[in-house]
Amino acid sequence: MTPAFPPSDGLEVTPEQTAQALSAGDVLVVDVREPAERDAGHLPGSVHIGLQELSARAAELPKDRTIVFQCRVGGRSFMAAQALRQAGYDAWSMSGGLLQWHAEGRPLAPEGGVVADH
Repeated sequence: MTPAFPPSDGLEVTPEQTAQALSAGDVLVVDVREPAERDAGHLPGSVHIGLQELSARAAELPKDRTIVFQCRVGGRSFMAAQALRQAGYDAWSMSGGLLQWHAEGRPLAPEGGVVADH
């Protein structure tokens, strides 16, 4: 599969780039927040693998797809993208996290979902 984003030394993509790539079916979005944070509201179409579980569950992620990690503000997702990029994945972090996604007027699931505090 063709990478969703141009090759880059950087690790971050914007919520807009993420939304476009997700809509086109070009990326897998992985939410690395805690379960309670995810339950409060999450990016529609994302899957959940908590940051603490990521190393043990990395083999579940496809190496032939672009992966965008997201969290609340971008710190945890940056660490996830960094680790998985070093392991050979086409991995990215969504800058600004779910707070930025929601601030830009994008929906959360389930209906009425909110961005939870840490």
